Parts: sequence; structure tokens; C-alpha cells
Amino acid sequence: MAQAKSTGRGSKRTAPVPTQPAAKQPAAKAASGAKKATVAQTDTQARPPRRRISRRKAIEEHARAYFDALARRDGRAVASHWSDDAIADIVPLGTLRGREEIAGLFGDLFAALPDLVTTVTRLVPGEHEAVVEWRMTGHFTGRPFQGVEPTGRRVELRGIDLLEIAEGKNTSVVTYYDGMSFARQIGLMPAPDSGPERAMKGALNAATKLRRAVNSRRGGG
Repeated sequence: MAQAKSTGRGSKRTAPVPTQPAAKQPAAKAASGAKKATVAQTDTQARPPRRRISRRKAIEEHARAYFDALARRDGRAVASHWSDDAIADIVPLGTLRGREEIAGLFGDLFAALPDLVTTVTRLVPGEHEAVVEWRMTGHFTGRPFQGVEPTGRRVELRGIDLLEIAEGKNTSVVTYYDGMSFARQIGLMPAPDSGPERAMKGALNAATKLRRAVNSRRGGG
């Protein structure tokens, strides 16, 4: 600690001036900078890159627009969301190829259930795909569907679409829903545990036993 020298009897004595080693200041700044860098690096690792977020946002917007078109029963808008060579694997029905064939199925569905309501209950977007859980309700009062004449019955379905999207178009989808439930609801299949269902099962079991007996006799002969 440095002290000022006295210049005489009446002179005032200057207060001591504290000094700090010069070497400690750069070290403190360096430590502070390293800490900030560590925090920034951790924050960057915790947050996904902005490009990835924007891509998922675009996928989500496209999927929602597509299901909005379904909800409006707008066949042209539905078709516009598909690529020309798209593939739709509708598990209970089969595989459709190309935009026209896929749009044709939805056109038939809208005509068969004129009051069809489609609701998205969950949507999980990725970078190139979207998983959409949906619900459809309506009445089979319009035109025939898949060769079945309208029965006037109410239909309620839940399903999941696994959509693949590229350049703003659906390129493929795998659709899951309960096909047996749909068949029961429109009247194509009998209700569970009903008389017609028991009779159908009985006929099937009788035919199976008869076929087994014939095969057994042939094998024994």
C-alpha cells in the first residue's frame, strides 16, 4: 500500500490509495467469459436448431390444412394436397395409387355420408412426416359405398394417419381404423353377440368341421 509523503507541519496527509494487482483483473474477466460461453453452449444444445423447428411447423400447417379440407368435404382441396404418384395404404380397404384414385375414394366417402364430420384429436409433426389421430362421424344416407347400399345408420370411427410429406404434398399415407367396426355400423356385418352373428359363426364352424372330416378321410384312405 502506497502512502503520500508529508510536505510540512501544516500540510494535510493524503489518505492511502489501495491498489489491486493488475494480473487478477484479466483472470477474473477470463473466468466470467468462460462461464458465459458454457451457459450459451448449454442453452444451444438444449434448443433444437431454428431450421428444424420451422420445418416441423411447415409440416404441421400442411397436415392441418389437409384435414381442414377433409372436414369441409372439399374433394378438390383434398386432391390438391396429394402428389401425382402418391400411395395410400388404407389398411382395412387396400392400397390406392395416384392422386386421382385417392381423391376418388374420398369423393365416394363424402357422397355416401353427406353429413360427415372429421375432427383432428392429436397431431404430432416431424421433419418429413406427421402422425394424425382423427375421428369421423356421419350418417350413411347418401350414395352406395364400396358396393353397399346406404342403410341410413350412424357411423363413428377413430383412426390414425401416418403421413409422409415432401415439397408441400402428401407422398404416402398408412391409415389405420377398425374395419370390422365400420362394417358393423353400416349394417354389412351383424352386431356383436346378436342372433345373426351367432348363426353366422355356427355356419362357419359347421363348414370348418365338415372340411376337416373330409380331409381326414382322404388322408386315411
